[in-house]
Amino acid sequence: MSQSSFGNKFKITTWGESHGKALGVVVDGCPAGLSLTEETIQIFLDRRKPGQSRYTTARKEGDTVEILSGVFEGKTTGTPISLMVRNTDQRSRDYGNLAYTYRPGHADFTFDQKYGIRDYRGGGRSSGRETTGRVAAGAIASAILKELGITFTTYTKSIGPVKTDPSRFNPEEISQNAFYMPDKKAAEEASAYLESCMKKKDSAGGVIECRINGVPAGLGDPVFNKLDALFAHALMSVGAVKAVEIGDGILAPSLNGSQDNDGFTRTPDGNIIKTSNHAGGIMGGISDGSEIILRAHIKPTPSISQPQETVTQDGQPVTLEIHGRHDPVIVPRAVVVVESMAAIVLTDALFSNMSSRLDNILKFYNR
Repeated sequence: MSQSSFGNKFKITTWGESHGKALGVVVDGCPAGLSLTEETIQIFLDRRKPGQSRYTTARKEGDTVEILSGVFEGKTTGTPISLMVRNTDQRSRDYGNLAYTYRPGHADFTFDQKYGIRDYRGGGRSSGRETTGRVAAGAIASAILKELGITFTTYTKSIGPVKTDPSRFNPEEISQNAFYMPDKKAAEEASAYLESCMKKKDSAGGVIECRINGVPAGLGDPVFNKLDALFAHALMSVGAVKAVEIGDGILAPSLNGSQDNDGFTRTPDGNIIKTSNHAGGIMGGISDGSEIILRAHIKPTPSISQPQETVTQDGQPVTLEIHGRHDPVIVPRAVVVVESMAAIVLTDALFSNMSSRLDNILKFYNR
């Protein structure tokens, strides 16, 4: 499996399976001198770990991170940083009846077709548990971005038909409910909706929105490595994501050019800024200095207890009921995954952009 790495100047490589001994990530390209501790990374991992509410899997994983390399006396050394999270609560017996059966909505069939062998315990490498490494790496990327004044506000915009109301938006509410919603009333409605789904042995999906402030203009490239293309690649690489929007996103085709275009003006202190932000902070594939707005559409959890029709590896029809410990909704735990992947993209883009202009290179080496 050769494609477990992401990034160029700031590169991450995740490893491990859902029911293996451990999972982790190797981060290459982090500069020396960044303050970094296991506690810093743990804050991010605690946001995605299971067992936080009745709406997440009951699997009891502490997701405790260990720094194996690349840090000395609380500072990064500029060498590869290896991070590991041990699995401690695997129940592989829950998957015994799935060894030769293809689960609807999962990667069982496609993984088999590609490799001819698969770890059926929780999906192995295809499991959402793989995102543990992404989040650990995202904590490092976010620490770098914080030094530059770049901040994130990431939250659940909707769960099923329940949507947050912009008029009730309260960023302090995000961490106060089980769904990471910035709207208390919407969170209460989402809870009622999920209760009805659970009674029917069903699941739900939703939308995550990530807003990034403090990003300088000039990041990204005009052709294949557009910043929006990199965000789309990063977010679509998360297993549950089925669509990505930037700015107006899917609303843009219904607008006229006069409505969708962002104008420009000059501030009293001489800075050029946009008069609107339909583009979501990226124009021509390059950041424009305004707020970056991303949305990731998350599909319903595929593991449900309802009887479903499928086949075995030899094509025999069977009726399958999936048992075990599964999230009725993935969205809340995916909030930090989306934020982490966005942070990794931005960090990589910042490092790549340092060599885009000769005057910047001369300024650095002639200081």
